[in-house]
Amino acid sequence: MSRQLSFLFDEHVALAIQAQLAEREPTLRIYAVGRGEAPPRGTPDPFLLTWIEAHQCLLVTNNRATMPVHLNAHLSNGHHVPGLIQLPRRMNIGEVIDDLLLIWAASEPRELQDQILYLPLKR
Repeated sequence: MSRQLSFLFDEHVALAIQAQLAEREPTLRIYAVGRGEAPPRGTPDPFLLTWIEAHQCLLVTNNRATMPVHLNAHLSNGHHVPGLIQLPRRMNIGEVIDDLLLIWAASEPRELQDQILYLPLKR
């Protein structure tokens, strides 16, 4: 693989997921809204899509209501995104981490482009 995927976690994703993911795979590039060089808390969804496009990150979100609408608008305007990962409403944190690690290890950077991938992955 020429380049590993990286993730941007939206501000509503549990910090425990991010922390455990980083602990299990220290080489994984993780950004979180409101921290470091990621967009600040309260950033509107359309800007998050622009940010992940510019930084080549998959967006990990639990925003089922508006994010698909904003993604459609983003794509309609000729833009692209590396992909969105939609977390389930009720989640087993261990399964989510396993799925994210599998996506990171087994996916090529353009494989999820302009798509929403819903977790949990089918086993």
